[in-house]
Amino acid sequence: MRIPMIAGNWKMNTTVSEATELINEIGPGLEEVEGIEKVICPPFVSLCAAGDLVQESTIKLGAQNVFYEEKGAYTGEVSAPMLAELVEYVIIGHSERRQYFHETNEIVNKKVKAAKKAGLKPILCVGETLKEREAGQTKEVVTGQVKESLAGVEKLNGLVIAYEPVWAIGTGKAATGKQANETIGLIRSAISQLYGKDIAQKTRILYGGSVTPANVVEFMKEPEIDGALVGGASLKAIDFLSICTQTASLGK
Repeated sequence: MRIPMIAGNWKMNTTVSEATELINEIGPGLEEVEGIEKVICPPFVSLCAAGDLVQESTIKLGAQNVFYEEKGAYTGEVSAPMLAELVEYVIIGHSERRQYFHETNEIVNKKVKAAKKAGLKPILCVGETLKEREAGQTKEVVTGQVKESLAGVEKLNGLVIAYEPVWAIGTGKAATGKQANETIGLIRSAISQLYGKDIAQKTRILYGGSVTPANVVEFMKEPEIDGALVGGASLKAIDFLSICTQTASLGK
């Protein structure tokens, strides 16, 4: 049985003091939510403070990015061994990294390998643009991202995949539950081809892209969807708590 996961990607938001305030606000409520895995991904600068606050809780911590070299003259970068002392999860290949920082599947692949070597669990993001979807290229693009990003990765060992259609991220225009479920089914088929049906059935695949308290149940009711990678709504305590609570109530 795949345990649902709700992960909050705070992106480039919150100072350390604001992050502390948000965690203090959502912490008590999240502790009461059972049956799902709860993950928050603050900016790098807040990871130490966040770690102290969630240390005795059921809330897991994740980072938003990682570099693929372990150490060296890479000013401004953060390596997997550095993160391994602070977090359990790390988001890799988010569409904003691909779009604004020109990360290719090859770069994402190197990051996945670096994260796994350090004992981190990647949350690997894949998704098509609106142009690609309208051209009927969703399957080609998304399964291609999965296969190239996982090239040479022998075992998944807790790796999570997040399907984030680029056209739905931060636009307020979410995919329908049926659309998301169909594409996630394609992703699971790609995993099956790479690692076998048993591993594919055990791999959690999340949906991300304008997830809100108003639409989360539509996604979570779909059989292939194992949770959500939440953006803007994760910055509002009442919204994130609602998303987590509603997901847990379904008892998937």
